Amino acid sequence: MKPELKRYSAVVGTRTFTFETGTLAAQAGGAVTFSVEDSTVFAAATMGGVREGIDFFPLSVDFEERMYAGGKIPGSFFRREGRASTDSILVARLTDRPLRPLFAHGMRNEVQVIMYSFSADGVNPLDILAINAASAAIMISDIPWGGPVGAVRVGRVNGEFVLNPTFAEMEASDLDLRIAGTKDAILMVECGANEIPEDVMVAALELGHQSIQPIIDLQLKMQAEIGKPKREATITTANEELQKKVFDSVSAKMNELLDKPLNKSEFYGGMDELQAAVVAELIVEGDSTAPLSKDVKSAFSEAEHKIVRERILSMGKRPDGRTPTDIRPIWCEVGLSPRAHGTGLFTRGETQILSFATLGTLGEAQELDNLSPNKTKRYMHHYSFPPFSTGEVKMLRGQSRREIGHGALAERALEPVLPAEESFPYAIRVVSEALSSNGSTSMGSVCGSTLALMDAGVPIKAPVSGVAMGLITDETGRYKILTDIQGTEDHLGDMDFKVAGTAAGITALQMDIKISGLSTQMMKEALAQANTARMSIMEKMLEALDAPRADLKPHAPRIITVKIPIDKIGALIGPGGKNIRSLQEETNTKIDIQEDGTVYIASTDSVGAKIAEERVKGLTESVVIGNIYTGKVVRIEAFGAFVNLLPGVDGLVHISQLASERVNAVEDVANMGDELTVMVTDIDPQGKIRLSRQAVLEGWSAEEAREKDARKSGPRPGGGNRGNDRGGRPGGGDRGRSGDGDRGGRR
Repeated sequence: MKPELKRYSAVVGTRTFTFETGTLAAQAGGAVTFSVEDSTVFAAATMGGVREGIDFFPLSVDFEERMYAGGKIPGSFFRREGRASTDSILVARLTDRPLRPLFAHGMRNEVQVIMYSFSADGVNPLDILAINAASAAIMISDIPWGGPVGAVRVGRVNGEFVLNPTFAEMEASDLDLRIAGTKDAILMVECGANEIPEDVMVAALELGHQSIQPIIDLQLKMQAEIGKPKREATITTANEELQKKVFDSVSAKMNELLDKPLNKSEFYGGMDELQAAVVAELIVEGDSTAPLSKDVKSAFSEAEHKIVRERILSMGKRPDGRTPTDIRPIWCEVGLSPRAHGTGLFTRGETQILSFATLGTLGEAQELDNLSPNKTKRYMHHYSFPPFSTGEVKMLRGQSRREIGHGALAERALEPVLPAEESFPYAIRVVSEALSSNGSTSMGSVCGSTLALMDAGVPIKAPVSGVAMGLITDETGRYKILTDIQGTEDHLGDMDFKVAGTAAGITALQMDIKISGLSTQMMKEALAQANTARMSIMEKMLEALDAPRADLKPHAPRIITVKIPIDKIGALIGPGGKNIRSLQEETNTKIDIQEDGTVYIASTDSVGAKIAEERVKGLTESVVIGNIYTGKVVRIEAFGAFVNLLPGVDGLVHISQLASERVNAVEDVANMGDELTVMVTDIDPQGKIRLSRQAVLEGWSAEEAREKDARKSGPRPGGGNRGNDRGGRPGGGDRGRSGDGDRGGRR
C-alpha cells in the first residue's frame, strides 16, 4: 500500500514554497522534498553509530547536481555525473554552515545529509531550496538537533528588495544575499553585492531574518505532527574535576606567556611546552587512576580557550598584543613575474598571498555544464592553499572544498568592479597562491588580486580590500568584536565574519559562527568596524600601485574588435573551419567569433593582428560598380581571367577587356597569382561580376566602361556567367562565343 504523502506549504514573499514527505526514502532517518514552482530539491538525513577513537563530530553534507533534473545528459565523456562540480560543492558548504553549530557540543555519532536536484526549471536557483530541505529532513528524523533553520535569498532591483529572486531578476539585482538562521538569530551569511552601503546591507539582513520565520514555523509543525522520536546520541562530556586541575596548573604560566606579544610560532610553541608539562605532571606511569593523555590534552585546550577569551573580554588584549581594532602590519608589491600578465603580493602579519592575473580571449571563458541558465564564466578566480603555508607536510590531493569556497568568495568580491565585456573583451583568470597563512587568506586573496588586476592593466572600476572580523562572547552577554583575526582567534573565537568592498560599499560578505546565532546589532557593529579597517588596508595597497596601469604588459594579448554581418560568419569560418584556422596560422593570432557577428582578434604580434583585422574587415565590404580594385588572378580560362577582389569574392575580366589592344591569349597579359587593377563594370541579378582592365588603362568612367564592355562583348548567351565552382564565389565566364569571336567556356 502506498504510504500517505504529507504536504506543508508557506508563502515567502509572493511565492509558495512546499515541503513534501512520507512517500520517498523510508529507510533514511528523515527525507523531504522542498519545492517552488518547477524546482525541487530532495534531502535525506541519517545518523549512524560512533567510530572508535573519533574525537570530533563527523558530519558530512553533500549536494548532487543531477542533470536529469533539467532534462539534460551530462557533457562528460562517460555521460554521467562524476566528481562534484564547483557549484555542487558550494551548495554543500552553504548548507553545512548553518546546520553544524546546532548539533550538541561533543556529539560523536556520524551524521550524513545527502541532497539531490530532482527538478530544475532554470528559473529558480536551487541553493536556498537545499538548505531548507536539509533542515526539514533533520527535523523530522530521529537525529537530535537544535534546529530548525530557515534560509532565503534577498536581491535588490531598482532600489527595492526582492525575496528569493529568479535567475532573471538576479541579472538586474545589485545584491545577492543568502541568509540562514534560527527563530532568534542569524547563523550564516553569504553575499555578493555591487558596492552596497553598510546601512542597506543591515536592512537586507533584517528583512532576510524576518522572512525565514514562516519556513521555521512550518518545520516545527512538521516535527510535531510527523517527526520521529529522537534517538540518544553519544556525547563526550568533560571531566570537570580534571578540567579544574589542569586549569589551576597552567593558568599562571599561560597568562605569563600571553603577557608577551606572540607571533604564531611563539604562541603555538609556548602552548605546546605548557601542554607537555601538564601531561607529564598528571600522568604517572603505572598509576591506573591517572587520566588518559588525550583527556589531559582536551582539558588543556579548554583552559587555553577560557584564558585567551577572558583576557580579550576583560582586558581587550589579544595573543599577539593587539587591541580589538588593531590591524597587523601590511606591505605589498606588484610586478613580481616578468612573464605573467599581472602580479600582486599582499602580506599582512604572517599571512601572505601572491596573486597572478592572466588575460585571454573570450573563447577561453569557462564553459559551464550545470542546471543554471549561465553557460559561460568570463572571470575565474582560483585559490591554492599548499601545506608549506602553515609549515606542514601533507599529500597534495587536488583542490579541497575549502579552497573552492575561498576562490569563490574572492571571485564574488572582485566581479562587480571588472570592466564590461564590451569595453574590455577579455576572459580573466586570477590565481591566489597562499604562501603563508595565519588567518584570513581569503581576504588577503581579495587584496592581492586587486593589485594583480591593476598591474595587468585591467581597468577595474575601483580597488577592493577585505578584512576578517571575529567575535568573542560569554554567557553573561559580554562580547568583543575583533578586527583582522589571526588563526588562533578564528579557532578559539565564535565568529569568522569576512567583509570585502570598495570605498563606495560592500562587494562580498561571508559569515560563519560557532554559537547559536548573531544579533543584527552585533552585525551592525562588525560592519562599521570592518569599514574602518578596509579603508586602512586599502591605503597600504594603493601605496604599491594607486591605479590600473595605462597599458597591458608586453606579453599580454591585444584584442581588436571587428563587427561583420551575421551572414558573413560562415564565409569567415569556411568549410570545417578551414578559413579561420588558416587565417590564425598565417597571422599568428587567435580569433573568436560571436553569434552576433562580433569578431575578437587577439595577438601579441601587432603586425599579424593588423593583417588579420584587414582580412576580416574585407568580409564586410561589398563590391560597387565603378570602383577600382587590385586583386590576384585566381583562375584562368580561355575566355578571361578571374580576379579576387575581396575575401570570397571573384569577378571575371573578359579577354576583350584585358588590354587596349586585341589579346590573343589570356596568358599574354595575366597569369595565375598576378595582380591586376580592374574596374567593376557590371553586377548581374545573380551577383556575377564583370570587370575591365582596359577601363583602368584608358581612364573610362563607370558608365563608359559599362557601355563599351557591352558593345565589345555583345549579348551573353546562355544567361551570362557560369557562376562559381570555387566555393560559392560569384562570377564566371560566358558559355557561348564572345562578341569578338573568341571561343569561351568549354574546354
